[in-house]
Amino acid sequence: MTKLSVNINKIATLRNSRGGDVPNVVQFAKDVQRFGAEGVTVHPRPDERHIRYQDVYDLKPEVYTEFNIEGNPIPKFIDMVLEVRPTQVTLVPDAEDAITSNAGWDTLKHKAFLSEVISEFKANGIRTSIFVDPELHQIEGAKATGTDRIELYTEAYAHQYKIGNKKGIEPYMECAGLANSLQLGINAGHDLSLDNIKFFKENITGLLEVSIGHALIAESLYFGIENVIQMYLHRLQ
Repeated sequence: MTKLSVNINKIATLRNSRGGDVPNVVQFAKDVQRFGAEGVTVHPRPDERHIRYQDVYDLKPEVYTEFNIEGNPIPKFIDMVLEVRPTQVTLVPDAEDAITSNAGWDTLKHKAFLSEVISEFKANGIRTSIFVDPELHQIEGAKATGTDRIELYTEAYAHQYKIGNKKGIEPYMECAGLANSLQLGINAGHDLSLDNIKFFKENITGLLEVSIGHALIAESLYFGIENVIQMYLHRLQ
């Protein structure tokens, strides 16, 4: 079964909007694991507008499933990851002013940089993943960096599925086939939801993990977080 990692950034956004510590991100992480989530994802950004760097340190002793830290590997981020030593680090080429992740790495152009960062993380026992667009040459480029996994950027799939074009899955299927042949693990994330996750799972061979935040939290406003997690787990079987 594909693992579900819950991205809790939106919980931090809600907390930060009022100040104080409600909702408490550490308690929320403990709860989603208790409700069945198989991982917790955080994505601290330099301006700390949602997850703060201190949150990452606070979460470490409480995440007993897989802890996945996403972000652009600037020096501060690298230092934090090496101190916390999560299960997985996912490298994302965020611009500092980006509202959300909006592109994968150019793994060919940035091969030397990515290889260096990945080598350091792997030497410290941290599984690595690279956020990539669904393009075959980017998958090949990712393999050359030494990464353990890729995370397919699924915004394009989600958009095509929403407008009824199920052929939007095809580039992802091709990339998954190549990744499997190269022995790269496959993760996926961005705009996946209860509506589109089952079809994606059914068509992506070897899908190991999905990271879902915005849609999952929004859906929980209607159905409740415990129920929504179970709904995702059922679709990912």
